[in-house]
Amino acid sequence: MRSLQAKIIATLHVQPIIDSKQEISRSVDFLKQYLRLNPQYQSYVIAVSGGQDSTLAGKLAKIAIRELNSENHLQQYELIAVRQPYGAQRDEADAQAALAFIEPNQVITTNIKTATDAMTTALRTSGLAVDDMSRGSIKPKMRMIAQYAVAREHQGVVIGTDHAAEAFAGFFTKYGDGGTDINPLWRLNKRQGRQMLAALQAPHSLYEKVPTADLEDERPQLADEAALGVSYDDIDDYLEGKVIAEHAAKTIENLYLASEQKRHEPVTIYDTWFY
Repeated sequence: MRSLQAKIIATLHVQPIIDSKQEISRSVDFLKQYLRLNPQYQSYVIAVSGGQDSTLAGKLAKIAIRELNSENHLQQYELIAVRQPYGAQRDEADAQAALAFIEPNQVITTNIKTATDAMTTALRTSGLAVDDMSRGSIKPKMRMIAQYAVAREHQGVVIGTDHAAEAFAGFFTKYGDGGTDINPLWRLNKRQGRQMLAALQAPHSLYEKVPTADLEDERPQLADEAALGVSYDDIDDYLEGKVIAEHAAKTIENLYLASEQKRHEPVTIYDTWFY
């Protein structure tokens, strides 16, 4: 195994093989324990897009909420799903299918188009160009403003969907979708997330669809693999310790090294990781 490969695997805690049912229980127990130990919170809040990751994290959270409510009659918890399209979402049918599968206690919709467009206009008025990539990074930040507003009014904890097959590349907006409270999928790669959804009997369409962040207006529904420049199969193989083609391995390692700061809190004078 390549030396950097071993370091990345250890840092992201990826297992080469998982037992899907065991990992489902592990995540559910983790989510339950957090609420038990923090009685000031009464809900989990998660943005549901219709993609694999939010579908899995949302379902795990719903199982945790259901079990907590069954075990503890003194405090009733709830799962709040937040729908956050930018205008009209092209794969809205998938989002609705995900909600039907997750069965949240309530759904709140916060369309981010008006806020995103207003911020883009304000920045351009100040002299910034705000190209399509920059505009795309504004969208997840606007989504988090809304999620934390929902969480504040419902004594909630915001669930993130970060996992190893995205974390290695910093394939998230640090203070957008990366700015959450709890990440139950951390340690998993993309393939393992699919395995868990299959074990949970999710609709095949929700984990067999092409993954996309869908943040760019000029390239709608751009596949994650096109944006990353490497396939999820190669990423997952690499994270499971397998040998892959040299060009794919170098792409993964370059992405990892270039995105190191996104996997850390803001730097202080006591930090040394960037030396």
